[in-house]
Amino acid sequence: MAHLIEIRDMYKIYAIGDEPVHALDGVSLTVDDGEFVAIMGSSGSGKSTMLNILGCLDVPTKGSYLLDGIEVARRTPTELAHIRNRKLGFVFQNFNLLPRTSALENVELPDLYRGRLNVRERRRRAMELLARVGLRGRERHTPAQLSGGQQQRVAIARALMNNPPVVFADEPTGNLDTKSSIEIMNLFTELSNEGITIVMVTHEDDIAAYAKRHVVMRDGRVMRDDRGEGGRKTTEQVSQLVKEALA
Repeated sequence: MAHLIEIRDMYKIYAIGDEPVHALDGVSLTVDDGEFVAIMGSSGSGKSTMLNILGCLDVPTKGSYLLDGIEVARRTPTELAHIRNRKLGFVFQNFNLLPRTSALENVELPDLYRGRLNVRERRRRAMELLARVGLRGRERHTPAQLSGGQQQRVAIARALMNNPPVVFADEPTGNLDTKSSIEIMNLFTELSNEGITIVMVTHEDDIAAYAKRHVVMRDGRVMRDDRGEGGRKTTEQVSQLVKEALA
């Protein structure tokens, strides 16, 4: 069976002065349909570089990347934008919502670029997604009229607009309080249980504990890849996993 995501011998090398810096140093990784994966590691470990490449926001220096069976490692920026719009959803730490635009219009945005639905279908789809994330009745609110947790719910609904095979989340609770963080992670868990593939970058053990699989990185390499055969881990178990991986 083909993997949804498959990267092989991937390198991302930057030139800092005369010295090459390996942000990714020969990484190989697969993600299957329906997995909930947390990519973990300290600052500089390569996890954000990994997410940028997986999300077609950047390209590797060398190596192979198959996304849903398509080789994307050598695509042009225009081709990558096309792939992002049709196959990927994104949830960012800073929400990245248009500030003067309603929640409904923010959610509609991916299909405006894609042009798959007519106006009525697009509006109905966006309304359904906002209801799905618990924002029925707030469709006309702008981001300034919503709490941080509500803004992130809008961002999740937007990420789902084009029915992407995978959603990438970059520190999705980084700007949220504890209560809102729990609500957002419970929502991700629900989406995962419905079969949506989620790849999340986080440095927080308690947030990573919601995922079913944990990939720990250091110095551009995967140090541990735990698929959680024993079931969901507690925060303490995730902390121990990371300590063992980086020891």
